[in-house]
Amino acid sequence: MTDAQLPQYKGPQRVFSGMQPTNGLHLGNYLGALQKWVRLQDQYDCIYCVVDLHAITVDPDPATLVSRCREVAAAYIAAGVDPKRSIIFVQSAVREHTELTWIFNCVARMGWMQRMTQFKDKAGKHEERMSVGLFDYPVLMAADILVYKATHVPVGEDQKQHLELSRDIAQKFNNDFNAPGFFPLPEPLIQGPGARIMSLRDGTKKMSKSDPSDMTRINMTDAADAIMSKIKKATTDSLPVPASVEELKGRAEVENLVGIFAATTERTKEDVLNEFGGKGFGEFKPALAEVLAAKLSPIAAEMRRLNADPAALDAILKDGAEKARAIAQPIMAEVRDVVGFWRA
Repeated sequence: MTDAQLPQYKGPQRVFSGMQPTNGLHLGNYLGALQKWVRLQDQYDCIYCVVDLHAITVDPDPATLVSRCREVAAAYIAAGVDPKRSIIFVQSAVREHTELTWIFNCVARMGWMQRMTQFKDKAGKHEERMSVGLFDYPVLMAADILVYKATHVPVGEDQKQHLELSRDIAQKFNNDFNAPGFFPLPEPLIQGPGARIMSLRDGTKKMSKSDPSDMTRINMTDAADAIMSKIKKATTDSLPVPASVEELKGRAEVENLVGIFAATTERTKEDVLNEFGGKGFGEFKPALAEVLAAKLSPIAAEMRRLNADPAALDAILKDGAEKARAIAQPIMAEVRDVVGFWRA
């Protein structure tokens, strides 16, 4: 049966997404997600979460977890996510996430989970040493989305497989418990330009918070001189900037820098190459560093202001958690009825 033939979900259109509070956020997080989240506020009811439950699946650090959650929330707000228009909260404050995860664990199948490539990528040769939580991460992600009956999820390439799993779990729950159309089958939102920002040192690897070298990424809090230094030292090659997108093929690091310029200035790669094609990187790199500093400096300043007042951030997160619970609790009450649990 195709999606068009399935009983359709009739509820409101709603966006859900979140980021882990691990290390600091970087340019890839901003261009690939946050910039898009801000725009989505004009089209949807949006729920943006700091996913601390996911963060403890690998190397938990309880001494810093709360402060890191605040820092990520500050980045959301500084980037333009408005707590008056969107819900911003910390995942663990809404316990319905974990309750629905257990129910979904009883719906998902081992064969589905064993096909999840991100676990294999993170575990490498050490699968047996990894936590069950890391293996089960995609089921928690499905619960994150569906505990709010979210209909749309902005995802990058590395999360598309997990969103497909969320759709499979939603459909199997609806079928298993004879509840047609109970959960929506969440749709991906296309990220557009800048969705995949790569390492400044290796154009084949995604820019990452976990990379041991700070020179591989532009942090959202980097000062202008740090941005200039990192871009100046970013890997390129001996050829000039190409004149066409076709000529970017086989030049991963150059394509990454051109893509960063395009996404930061909200232009096309073609437009950037029309300006810089044939010129040397001695001219291109300073121009790129300048536009990055102009974009990130006001955000970094606002992040510093917000982080200096943790009580105010906590008040925003508490209000967001209350709003999130107000959505999740009645949905979970319905889930319990559908599953057949005893209720007092």
